[in-house]
Amino acid sequence: MKHLIAAGALALASLAAPVAAQDTTITEMALGPEDAKVTIVEYASFTCPHCANFHKGPFKQLMSEYIDEGKVRFVYRDVFFDRYGLWASMVARCGGEDKFFGITDMLYEQQRDWTQGEPAAIADNLRRIGKLAGIEPDAIEACLNDRDKAQALVAWYQENATAHDVNSTPTLIINEKKYGNMAYADLKAIIEEQLAK
Repeated sequence: MKHLIAAGALALASLAAPVAAQDTTITEMALGPEDAKVTIVEYASFTCPHCANFHKGPFKQLMSEYIDEGKVRFVYRDVFFDRYGLWASMVARCGGEDKFFGITDMLYEQQRDWTQGEPAAIADNLRRIGKLAGIEPDAIEACLNDRDKAQALVAWYQENATAHDVNSTPTLIINEKKYGNMAYADLKAIIEEQLAK
């Protein structure tokens, strides 16, 4: 048993190993103009129920009232609590920037379905979501098996989460000030206050 635990710890350590210069660069996934007066960075996990609730409700309002109107820049940053969240991120990023937020919506809408079962079943569920998003099966396999990308994502998450002292999800950084999960009315009030400055 100790041998299995040690092997598991080694596997996790190798996954979180520092990324060498030749490894994959991570693209910042964002919506809205770069010069918006308000920038919101969301730290979220695809396996977090509170994040799913945020994306099914407040995020849609945020999108229509502020992001689509060019008033807010929204940046999505991954938090990895488990391997399933990492796998989901790799599938979401598989379609590039054009498909990322569409796949993100699918992952959060179907979270209760795709997170059920054994690891192989969860991987198959994620493949199905990728296919529904129009990604070719071979491309999905390549994305899911890209060890360099996995290591880069984990290192990127650790660097960002440390910089913003993130220890729960969703965490919102609004114009560099940290907030926890909140009702949309409270989020709107903070945005309006920032826009009025």
